Amino acid sequence: MTQTQPPQETSAPRENAPPRPHTSSESAGKISGGPSMGRLVGVDLARALAVFGMYIVHIGPALSATDGVGSWVRYLADGHSSVLFATLAGFSLMLIAGRREPKTGLAGRQAKVRIAIRAVVLLALGTVLAMEYGGVIILGFYGVYFLLALPLLRLRARTLAIIAAGLALVTPQLAFVLNSLLSESVQQSIDAHDPLKKLSEVGVLDLLLTGFYPAITWMSFVVAGMALARLDLSAVSVQRRLAAFGAALTVGAYGLSLLLAGKDALRSMAEDGKSSAGSEAASFGSGSFETRRAASDLLSAGPHSGTTFDIIGSVGVAILVVVGATVLMDRLPRLRSLAKPVVAVGTMSLTAYVGHFVVQSMVGIPAGESSQVSWVPVLTFILGAILFAAVWSRFFRRGPLESLLNAATKPANHVR
Repeated sequence: MTQTQPPQETSAPRENAPPRPHTSSESAGKISGGPSMGRLVGVDLARALAVFGMYIVHIGPALSATDGVGSWVRYLADGHSSVLFATLAGFSLMLIAGRREPKTGLAGRQAKVRIAIRAVVLLALGTVLAMEYGGVIILGFYGVYFLLALPLLRLRARTLAIIAAGLALVTPQLAFVLNSLLSESVQQSIDAHDPLKKLSEVGVLDLLLTGFYPAITWMSFVVAGMALARLDLSAVSVQRRLAAFGAALTVGAYGLSLLLAGKDALRSMAEDGKSSAGSEAASFGSGSFETRRAASDLLSAGPHSGTTFDIIGSVGVAILVVVGATVLMDRLPRLRSLAKPVVAVGTMSLTAYVGHFVVQSMVGIPAGESSQVSWVPVLTFILGAILFAAVWSRFFRRGPLESLLNAATKPANHVR
């Protein structure tokens, strides 16, 4: 379900710079032994695209009301924008904990405390937003992801990749079994004693297993992002291998799903896309693995269906977006200059994400209204976010909420 200096700065990243929930890439300068500023600007560009994807999901026309190019844009946003956020969240955790080499000793302890504080803040903020605007807000889930990722911060890229692969292969089936065994009475009993559930629609059980972005399956994306952050994205050879790997994951997962499930997989993917689009008003999310589904649905690869094929394919798409954005920012200096206002959105994605709920409420635009057919509102929000971020970044190092989140983590400096 944070920090950063404006892209034009070239100083090394601050140790206590905050990660945003869809968190910032600290696009400032060169990390010791790591890639140059341009590559990290590419990560912020990818994050900006994820922000715009979420805008499309929440404000744009429903999938059933689109056709042609618009249908593809909506379908891709439904299936991959929040997954890209989760992957980049894992990437950003490593910016705090030490990207190419993990921080140890005092610096490592302080980094863990900063991440833990962020987790609590995001969980609280997600709950408050859900109370105010209703539905399910992804920020609370990010808080859980951050806490679960703490034991993994010092692992190498290969180990993290193996863990991510293991989670993708095992957790969907485990989630299916647990959901099947979870009776309504047991769920109600747990919810009755859950303080979070009393405050909003999202309780502990939702965060871990039954929600729209359950940690049991979504940690695959976060850990994959952590592994990605350990790599030298500045190396052309790494870029090529990642591009090939991302393409193989995407084609392999979706292709194998179609091969195993045939027309049923196509129908399931279409139905999942339509149902996720239609559920936006209630969830502000892109769907989840429902509690009562047939075992054959585990072969599908529908948007956010929570299956192994969906997870692997979505990770592949996220890798392609990150690598593509990185290469564009690295190889095309003129484009990098023109893209600065868009990149600025990526450096303050928490503000951009929360802000669009506030503005929606102020102007009376319902989220995910299934009868909405115009693209004008979502395009207006995208342009508004770009303009705000471009102006703000000229005067401040961080976005408004990113600054507050950074201030909240200051107590970590006292850890010894």
